[in-house]
Amino acid sequence: MTVTDHRGTGTRTAPPAPLLAARDVVQEFPVRAAGGVKGGVVHAVSNVSLEVYPGETLGVVGETGSGKSTLARSLIQAPRPQSGEIEFQGVDLMRLRRRELVRARRSLQMVYQDPFGSLNPRWRVAELVAEPLVGYREGTASTRARRVDELLDMVGLDPSLYGQRRPHELSGGQCQRVAIARAIALDPALLICDEAVSSLDVLIQAQVLNLFERLRSELGLSYLFIAHDLALVKQVSDRVAVMHLGQLAELGPATALYRAPRHPYTAALLDSIPGLDPATGRVRRPKAPPGEPPSPLDPPSGCRYRTRCPRAQQRCAEEEPVLLELAPGHRAACHYPLDPPGSTDDEGTRT
Repeated sequence: MTVTDHRGTGTRTAPPAPLLAARDVVQEFPVRAAGGVKGGVVHAVSNVSLEVYPGETLGVVGETGSGKSTLARSLIQAPRPQSGEIEFQGVDLMRLRRRELVRARRSLQMVYQDPFGSLNPRWRVAELVAEPLVGYREGTASTRARRVDELLDMVGLDPSLYGQRRPHELSGGQCQRVAIARAIALDPALLICDEAVSSLDVLIQAQVLNLFERLRSELGLSYLFIAHDLALVKQVSDRVAVMHLGQLAELGPATALYRAPRHPYTAALLDSIPGLDPATGRVRRPKAPPGEPPSPLDPPSGCRYRTRCPRAQQRCAEEEPVLLELAPGHRAACHYPLDPPGSTDDEGTRT
């Protein structure tokens, strides 16, 4: 049997098995009432399902508080979600005991936002990069030293110049390269990059992104790339997942999603990016998404975006939308999705 390619390119090939498959993941945190703040439960991640395939980069975008980083931590079981399934390389991580989970994590690594905060300030660069090798008892001291030199070369740092430095002697970009060298030390299959370049200036961002792409090509890595910068995510991703208030609003091929978003929230996020108006050729003034995001302590009934959505109708308050496929590989959770280019149907008036 043949099916449409999982990246939505239209190629009729059977897709590979996903490297990572999350199904109906729920992560909630109880909050105690204190100081006039109402207690309750923070619905951080609500029934999120997605896949990452071998060799691809899946971007995850959304506003602050949308649940992107919580989803990333949930995928590596830190902390373990309340419910759902998370299969990595065919193994359900939710069922693993601590020791088994530690073994599984060697192939599933993270690169965090703050390069300084993720590195022990007392350790030298060579020690930092060697730490995962020591932790998993890889090789002898001499083979680990050679591996550290190889890893530093791989991320563009001369071992003879940087191996004995400490984090405070490095720039932000150099610290992030050290963090990347640590992350790839055990030959992982998947890197989860949680805002990994957001604290870097634009020039250094571009260099680190080029490094990620080169490592993907040379090592066969897959990425789950989390960021709030939509333009940046478009640059690096094969597919993009859009999160709003703990849920997936849209998921599809990057090119199609940016060209023709089907969820009003995605369209609002894209309107916030400066760019050229194709009709006039002039610079388009960015517009912030309408309204304020609701509290995850008390999300709206039905569609969680309805209180900010210009297309909302009564059905949106009464019925929670599900993620439906609207085009090959392109899904959106909306009762009244936006029309694709060239369509004459007014989907905003359907009942």
